[in-house]
Amino acid sequence: MSVAGHIEGFEIPLHRALTEPILMGGAPRGVAIFNGTLAAALGLGLQLWLAGLIVWIVGHSAAVYAAKKDPTFMEVLVRHIRHKGHLSC
Repeated sequence: MSVAGHIEGFEIPLHRALTEPILMGGAPRGVAIFNGTLAAALGLGLQLWLAGLIVWIVGHSAAVYAAKKDPTFMEVLVRHIRHKGHLSC
């Protein structure tokens, strides 16, 4: 029968990892990879070690801060950029 509003036969266990976003060091995976690649290109490719380190620290810190506020902020940002401003003046 029904227990606490659940219909028998229509409930399955769902692992928590399937519902949470994939984070690397607290930042979304795509942002962390892009930020690390950019910092490595500055540090190793252009031999601007200090600039690469600063870009990595600032970028990763900003991504972690945004992910703490909203773990899906990248999807929201991409949707916002693609959305047309029909009512803009």
